[in-house]
Amino acid sequence: MVSDFFYPNHGGVESHLYQLSQRLIEREHKVTQENAVIHDETLPAACCGLRFPCRSAAQGRTGIRHVTNGLKIYYVPHVVVYNQATLPTMYGFFPLFRCIMLRERIDVVHGHQAFSPLCHEAIFHARTMGLKACFTDHSLFGFADASSIVTNKYLKFTLSDVDHVICVSHTRWENTVLRAYLNPQNVSVIPNAVVPSQFTPDPSAADPNFGGDLLRRPVGRTWEIRNHGDEQLTSSIFVVSLQ
Repeated sequence: MVSDFFYPNHGGVESHLYQLSQRLIEREHKVTQENAVIHDETLPAACCGLRFPCRSAAQGRTGIRHVTNGLKIYYVPHVVVYNQATLPTMYGFFPLFRCIMLRERIDVVHGHQAFSPLCHEAIFHARTMGLKACFTDHSLFGFADASSIVTNKYLKFTLSDVDHVICVSHTRWENTVLRAYLNPQNVSVIPNAVVPSQFTPDPSAADPNFGGDLLRRPVGRTWEIRNHGDEQLTSSIFVVSLQ
């Protein structure tokens, strides 16, 4: 698993990476030896030679960490330039990437998020080394603004030689196919799963003194009505009954 976005930062991609890795471990895949969750890391400004301060929620966290079920994580010393995304280097990541691939005997490289330069570089180098590569897109992008144009060109270049692409919704499937000029048959949709039992309220935590009485709550709503050039303001009050 390769991405700029992983714990201790918070977000949908971070939790997706963690949960997917845990499910692979439950299916008896050797994630520790055959997969590496690679994450961006910031360096002090004096070390990287930049004139602006480097930013990351994981500052100071480098090297190898082990989490639940022995999941092995590599925190790569990269410079964060914007919103957890690392500075694109194209070939600067290759020596360390090759070392990790050979050490862990990786067979499949799975990149996440189009906005992650580390993901693009890993897929590019994986195909150079003859490894299988897969990409998962998590976000929707436009076509007109400067950021989307650059990202879409980068994505088209990276996915021109990838084994398979996964999208987390049908809307993202259509968006990714158009942005990267992909063959629709090479793109699958695997929606993000939600376990309803994890969001069920605890019955024992309910207040026994709540409810039973009729509760009236006025809710004011104002809108503008135009009639023959005259503007009138009208408000309505709704009575909500709760049992």
